[in-house]
Amino acid sequence: MNLTATIRERAGALTPLLLKIRHHLHRHPELSFQERKTQGYLRDLLEKEGVRIAATPAGTGLLAELGHDEGPVIVLRADMDALPVQEETGLPFASQQEGVMHACGHDVHMTCVVGAALLLKELSSLWQGKVLFLFQPAEEKLPGGARQIIEEKVLDPYRPALIIGQHVDPLLVAGTVGYRPGAYMASSDELYLTLSGRGGHAALPTAVTNTPLAAARTLIALEEFVEKAHPRDLPSLLRFGKVLAPGATNVIPPKVFLEGTFRAFDEEWRSRIHRELPRLATQTAATEGAQAQLEVKKGYPVLINDVEAIRQAIRFSEEYFGKKNVLPLDLRMTSEDFAYYSHHFPALFFRLGIRPPDREESPPLHSPHFIVHEPAITTGTGHLVWLTLSFLKVYGK
Repeated sequence: MNLTATIRERAGALTPLLLKIRHHLHRHPELSFQERKTQGYLRDLLEKEGVRIAATPAGTGLLAELGHDEGPVIVLRADMDALPVQEETGLPFASQQEGVMHACGHDVHMTCVVGAALLLKELSSLWQGKVLFLFQPAEEKLPGGARQIIEEKVLDPYRPALIIGQHVDPLLVAGTVGYRPGAYMASSDELYLTLSGRGGHAALPTAVTNTPLAAARTLIALEEFVEKAHPRDLPSLLRFGKVLAPGATNVIPPKVFLEGTFRAFDEEWRSRIHRELPRLATQTAATEGAQAQLEVKKGYPVLINDVEAIRQAIRFSEEYFGKKNVLPLDLRMTSEDFAYYSHHFPALFFRLGIRPPDREESPPLHSPHFIVHEPAITTGTGHLVWLTLSFLKVYGK
């Protein structure tokens, strides 16, 4: 029996335990930086299986390890937090926490990394080096648990050769994976814009500042600037999703508030936008006699996949799944705090298909109806083990 067949067989034997773990995590979701029960559950489970706990980073996170100091270091990362979503799946293991749900598949990510730890321990005679299992809190909420882990220098002493992140994808059928080299997921910044002037009676235009009109002109000017000026080969996006003008039919408010998001795939362009948007907002608002104050709250950076690691991972995945089941991915405007790792270590972030094979579509991420084709958990676990062993071999030469 070759190694891929051995891994599939061992992963299959683990399936009852993997489902038990996933169902427990799904029933008991916790929001960002509140993952203490999740942390305790994972710690107890790993320690019981003989996997050493090395640290508890970012307060509610967990870092476990296997192997020895000689040889390369590979990190497998799983995010832990759930979303403020009321579950409507009707599953027998649905969330028991009102208004909180693992609607982004983080329960699957944790389960696969735990399963990978157990399988790698079983197969310890076949590999050399060290594998770290990083359970990271607060992926869903700025400033993100990954940034805190980077700031705490948790991984620095290990000097990892590669950090691997896996994310479920309901657009991909179970039994497939997807990759994209280089820039893959956008940076994400929050914009808070306030237009100020004199409020008053709408029928007395010389006595008031038309703050709603100033807000409208400023919104259009900012969005059009980003649309026209961004690098042609890399998309960019600015959208305001919230506009609050607390006046009335005949009352012009003294302040209008807008909140939006800015997404980009180039860090230099991103920095330029951070400098230019406040200036443009001030100039545009002034045409209506208003003052503008724009706060840019910096979020996650661009996620950059290591090109060589992606090239090799594609080959490894084709050996595990077959060539037709390893797919290219498009640029993705959504953001992910795994991006912080990609600016400090060689990083590999890919998508695991979870759509049931008999469905043309599946509920999207962050949906109250989000579901997972559970055989993908076994597949994802085995595949993580295969990737880890393959990269340990390559980096150990």
